[in-house]
Amino acid sequence: MASSVLQVRVDEDLRAKAAAIYEDLGIDLQTAVRIFLKRSVRENGLPFGMTLNEKKDTAAEAGIKAIERMRESAEKAGLSGMSLDEINAEIAASRTDRRARKTEDGK
Repeated sequence: MASSVLQVRVDEDLRAKAAAIYEDLGIDLQTAVRIFLKRSVRENGLPFGMTLNEKKDTAAEAGIKAIERMRESAEKAGLSGMSLDEINAEIAASRTDRRARKTEDGK
């Protein structure tokens, strides 16, 4: 496959900082640029999200991650297909069991 030269003007400080990061990762700046371009082609766009909002909603992100962990846990336990009625029945049974244990411990 034929190759071509790509020239980009960039601030020297930015170039040095980026090069240092990639060096720590074990790659050079040229390799990092090739990775960026390949990922752009694979993603059919920029290989990262773009936002104008600097502030992240960390509470929402934490909630989404918690839901994802619960979903994965339910799938592993074979419970991901439960209906709402089945879930509520499990909760009620667990509460009944817990109350019974507290009563036994309290005697």
